[in-house]
Amino acid sequence: MAKTESIALTPLADRVVVAPFPKDEATASGILIPASLTRDKPERGTVVAVGPGRYDDGDLLPMSLVVGDVVLFSKYGYDEIKLDGKEYFILPESQVLAKIQ
Repeated sequence: MAKTESIALTPLADRVVVAPFPKDEATASGILIPASLTRDKPERGTVVAVGPGRYDDGDLLPMSLVVGDVVLFSKYGYDEIKLDGKEYFILPESQVLAKIQ
């Protein structure tokens, strides 16, 4: 499991806060792949905060993500923020494509 961090930000409803992985990627052999070559790939990151869920006909639908989950999410479905000099993304849980085991 990825290292989790604590932030002073609580997302509302069914939103999650994700700390993105670095844009440049390294292959298993250590070759660095610049972000410009991977720009069409989905984003990856670690969930650092989770909202309570959303209401549907008065019932609270719980979140399926928890703090510490490593996720793959849509490249265009988030809002970028900076908090204490670090970059975070806020997105609805529905924009998360998958959890990475």
